Amino acid sequence: MAKGNKNLIGAWAFLIGVILAVLVGLFGDLGSTYWLWALVILGLIVGFFNVKSEEAGKFMTAAAVLVIISYMGQASLNLIPKVGEIFGAMLALFVPATVIVALKTVFTVAKN
Repeated sequence: MAKGNKNLIGAWAFLIGVILAVLVGLFGDLGSTYWLWALVILGLIVGFFNVKSEEAGKFMTAAAVLVIISYMGQASLNLIPKVGEIFGAMLALFVPATVIVALKTVFTVAKN
């Protein structure tokens, strides 16, 4: 598989994941394990295929902010119907991606 195709897979996984997270938050049942697993798998694909090693620092900073804000938004905006669920769905997408990129970065640093 060419390098461009891997990036394309990750880009599509990211786009589909964000759209799916919003749709699950608005219309779906976030408690459904099928939706959560779909978001987690898309997050893993994003982490594996979408972030190059030279982009890892920027991604980790942005992803950490997204995870923190999504967590805080889920907790504090849960009173507004569906908004807290959207943030929860975003967490299901971004946490696995962040963990994979962090592990890839640690292994790269340890290897060098």
